[in-house]
Amino acid sequence: MLIYLSYMKHYNIPIFIPQLACKNQCIYCNQRHISGQITIPSKEEIINKIELHLKTFQKPYHAELAFFGGSFTAIGLEKQRYYLEIIQPYIESNQIESIRISTRPDCIRQETLDLLKRYNVKTIELGAQSLSQEVLDYSQRGHTVEDIEDASRLINQNGFNLGLQMMIGLPKDTIEKSIHTANQIVSLGAKCTRIYPTLVIDNTELAEQYRQKEYKPLQLEEAIDWTSKIYQIFYENKINILRVGLHPSEALISHKELLSGAFHVSFRQLVLTKIWHKKLQPLLWQTSNQLTLFVHPQSLNSAIGYNSTNRNQLKRHHKHILFKPDSSLREFQYKYEII
Repeated sequence: MLIYLSYMKHYNIPIFIPQLACKNQCIYCNQRHISGQITIPSKEEIINKIELHLKTFQKPYHAELAFFGGSFTAIGLEKQRYYLEIIQPYIESNQIESIRISTRPDCIRQETLDLLKRYNVKTIELGAQSLSQEVLDYSQRGHTVEDIEDASRLINQNGFNLGLQMMIGLPKDTIEKSIHTANQIVSLGAKCTRIYPTLVIDNTELAEQYRQKEYKPLQLEEAIDWTSKIYQIFYENKINILRVGLHPSEALISHKELLSGAFHVSFRQLVLTKIWHKKLQPLLWQTSNQLTLFVHPQSLNSAIGYNSTNRNQLKRHHKHILFKPDSSLREFQYKYEII
């Protein structure tokens, strides 16, 4: 196995398999438009993609291959084994350390987990979407809150890293329900999460509801506000937030298939800007000739804000603004000096 060191770079090799074995059609889902991928990759295509990624990795590294897009554990055990076996030579040669899969909460069984464990799967992400049964029902998810809880418990008991993905702004959702979902994700023992605002994609049932004015999606500012609150819940509970907002595929960027919803190519940065906007509010009660703000190096861009939003706000009260890195601070901490 690869020796994991703190200075190792982490790389992901995503293998997207759209709608593989997904037995349910949620009202919001048209993965081929969302992902920009139509066909299921062949064995040769998977190997070629792995080889191309490996050539770009800077050693020493930690690499993980991820099967995304479908309900991996919904396919037969033999088909699961077929895909997993493609990856094993790379694990045996220490080029890839582990495998990550995504699936539905109602497609977790002990025999499946036994297979995944034998083939070096380390992380299982469940598309929970919501821990409100009303939201799940109106979204036609086809599973229950209890399914999410049972699957999470089984995954944890078998020693996998549990990931729970959530969506905000689904039909019948509210900020209170989304915050409840985030808190439940913490309680269920998730190690990682993803936060997706609901988008209205053409050729879905949700698109028809939108056209009939039966559904109104969150708009950008509202989704940023919701997500900023949820983000802090996960951050405070040390849950790794893998993604905020959908990957900006060509179909989404061009708006050819996107009818409405809170999509922005820099959505995560907008959320972090919002969090820092609130953190820096006390400094608006003061004035100075020069304000120097010390933040963690990785927080500099977020503290300054998307398009310098936060810096410009502070400039209304402080003549000169300096942002300086300070590695002793945590992500959302800051110190300041006023002259």
